[in-house]
Amino acid sequence: MASGKEIRNKIKSVESTRKITKAMEMVAASKMRKAQDRMRAARPYGEKIRRVAGNLSHALTDYSHPFLEKRENVKAVGLIAVTSDKGLCGGLNTNVLRLALSKMKEWDAEGKKLKVTAVGNKGFGFMTRAGADIVSHLVGLGDTPHLEKLIGPAKVQLDAYVNGEIDVLYLAYTRFINTMKQEAVIEQILPLSGELVGSNSKSRWDYIYEPDTKTVIDDLLVRYVEAVLYQAVAENMASEQSARMVAMKSASDNAKNVIGELRLAYNKARQAAITKELSEIVSGAAAV
Repeated sequence: MASGKEIRNKIKSVESTRKITKAMEMVAASKMRKAQDRMRAARPYGEKIRRVAGNLSHALTDYSHPFLEKRENVKAVGLIAVTSDKGLCGGLNTNVLRLALSKMKEWDAEGKKLKVTAVGNKGFGFMTRAGADIVSHLVGLGDTPHLEKLIGPAKVQLDAYVNGEIDVLYLAYTRFINTMKQEAVIEQILPLSGELVGSNSKSRWDYIYEPDTKTVIDDLLVRYVEAVLYQAVAENMASEQSARMVAMKSASDNAKNVIGELRLAYNKARQAAITKELSEIVSGAAAV
């Protein structure tokens, strides 16, 4: 059995750890509320522009944008993987990266080339270790997503799609369900079709374009991709803070249980030492 001094040192160490996890839990709870507000504010715009873009894919126009053209023979795939910059958030990054790795193996087995854009330090490190072809990356996002930072890495994939270097573009991120549940998803964002966003293909749409069809469609579809990417990052950040708060709360509770067990062990060791001393005193008195 460990000595009383060793057990006291362990108790102090676990108490220090518990203070840290408790503080991190409170910080994550504060950031979580702001991240959730930001995510909920982005959802209506993201859903609306998805519907508009989906209806546009069924519109009767004389101009066909590359983002709307489905390519029959898919030889190369683009993937934008959204993860967090920091850890200590449970299985958040593990789940989305495991899902991405499973799809990467499928594409590799089908002989499709892959180009990856990593958003977040964890995803960038994972893709580097996996030997993926990383064409762009973004780390150090902070606690607030900024669209101007996301445009650059995403444009590399968009240019690759327009130039025919990739034939389909996917987005992997963690969707926020509630504080206790987050879901890792992979969505196809290009080529855009009404079926991807729930638009009815039986209804044919027509619009009046001002100043002209090409200008409106070009700008709208770029805004569509930017909005989808921004919403994904906002969802991922809300999921990250929620997962971190839950993970730190669990760590604090576990530390409390460990402290209780160590204190029980310390009391037993202390009682054993006192009993031994009393036995020695009694034995010495009897010998005298």
